[in-house]
Amino acid sequence: MKQKILKQKIIKIFKNHKLSSSHALICANALINAELVGAPTHGLSRLKMYCDRINKKVINPKPKIKIKKISQSISQINANNSIGFVAADIGIKQAIKNAKKTGIGLVAVKNSGHYGLSGYYAEQAVNKNLIVFCFTNAPPAIAPHGAKKSLFGTNPICFGTPTSSRIPFILDTSVSVINRGKIRVAARMGKKIPKGVALDKFGKPTTDAKKALAGVQLPIAGFRGSGLAWMVDILSGVFTGGNHGGKVKDPFDDFSGPQNIGHLFLVMKPNLFVGNYSKRIKENIKRIKRLPKIKGVKEILYPGQSKQRRFKKNLKKEINIPPKITEDLKKLNA
Repeated sequence: MKQKILKQKIIKIFKNHKLSSSHALICANALINAELVGAPTHGLSRLKMYCDRINKKVINPKPKIKIKKISQSISQINANNSIGFVAADIGIKQAIKNAKKTGIGLVAVKNSGHYGLSGYYAEQAVNKNLIVFCFTNAPPAIAPHGAKKSLFGTNPICFGTPTSSRIPFILDTSVSVINRGKIRVAARMGKKIPKGVALDKFGKPTTDAKKALAGVQLPIAGFRGSGLAWMVDILSGVFTGGNHGGKVKDPFDDFSGPQNIGHLFLVMKPNLFVGNYSKRIKENIKRIKRLPKIKGVKEILYPGQSKQRRFKKNLKKEINIPPKITEDLKKLNA
C-alpha cells in the first residue's frame, strides 16, 4: 500500500477512536516509521491492540497531559494514561528543549503506555545535534536471574549520538535475545521462533511462539542481561513514578487497567566537556571501521547504519501488509 494512503487510513482509525488530529498524526508517523526501518513487530501489527485498549477505556484518547517543571533542566510529565506515542513525543521534545537551554535535559514520564521503538525518539534528539539515552519498561517477560517466574520486561536500552556523517549512531536493543514483538507476530502467523530464545511455562526450551508467550524469554548474556533489565525497570519505573517490579500490564491480554509505563529521557549537548566533539566522534568511528575484518564481512557498521539503509530503501516502496493485518485495517476502518 502507498505510504500516503496508509497514513491517511491510520489517522482516520485513530480519529474514529477519539484521538485529536494532532495525536492521530503522531501515532501514524510512529507506526509507519517502524515499518520503514524494518521493525514491523512495532508497526501495523500493534494497531489493533492500541484501538482495543482505547475501546476498553484503559488508554485515554483525550488525555490532560501535565508537565511539571522541577528545574531548568528537569521536567516530570504525567501522561494521564495517554497512548504511549503521544506521551513519549511530548517527553522527548521537552528533554530536547531543556537541553538546548542548559546543556542537559532530563524528563521522566509516568502514566503512559507502550511507545513503540525507542530509537524513533532518540533520532529526534540526535537530529538536533544532541546525545540521548531513552529508557522504558515493559510487561513481564524475563525472569530475574535465579527465579522461575518472569518479572522484568524486555526493557530496551537506547543510546544515540550525532556523528560526522548524515547517519546517526543509534543503539536500540532489548535485553532479551529477541524482542517480544517478534514472538507475538510469530504466534499470530502460526510460525516457529528460533531455538535458544525462550522457555515454556515448565522451564523447557521451546520454538512454539504461543508456549514462549506463556513461559519465559531468555535475556542476552545470562545474568548480565537480567541485571540490565532490572536497571531499566528501576530507571523507567521506580524512578519516574511508573509501574515496576512486574506490575506493568500486558497490552494485548490484560485490560484490567492502564499500563502506567514509565519513560526516562536524558539528553545532553555533545560539547559539554570538549569543544571538538564532532572531530573526536569522527575519529572514533574511523578507527573502528579501519580494523581488520573477519571473512565475509565487507564493512564494520556502527549501530544505526543498517537501519538507515533499510529506511532509505523502503521509503521508495509501498508498504507490504500481511493478510491478517489487512483484515485488521478493514475492520478498524468500518
